[in-house]
Amino acid sequence: MITRETDYALRLLRSLMDEELHPAAEIAEKEMVPQAFSYKILKKLSKAGYIQILRGADGGCRLAADLKKISLYDLMNAMGDNCGINRCMDDSYQCPWREKHEICEVHCRLAKIQETITTELQAHSLQELLHSD
Repeated sequence: MITRETDYALRLLRSLMDEELHPAAEIAEKEMVPQAFSYKILKKLSKAGYIQILRGADGGCRLAADLKKISLYDLMNAMGDNCGINRCMDDSYQCPWREKHEICEVHCRLAKIQETITTELQAHSLQELLHSD
């Protein structure tokens, strides 16, 4: 369910938790994220407002958001992950079964499971996940 990209994003954010400015190459190496892939992820994190990217010789990345206010669900969406357990959870999906039948019991059961998963993903902040005691 969590893609490699989201896993890498978590790792990169972990290196930025000290709120200091770090060169992108440094955090990619430290977190064992392929450098070319890390730039793509850092751009997505910047677009979401989670980090700030400063260009130039003294540039780098730093945390720009409060990780206590960002859930794993939020990060997954920022990375473009589909949090649905089945295509039929997407409102835009045209289900041939539901077009012919009034109710799909499988869809109803899956929707309950999806609600539980979504609630759980929203219940955990990135701070909670990344903080080590």
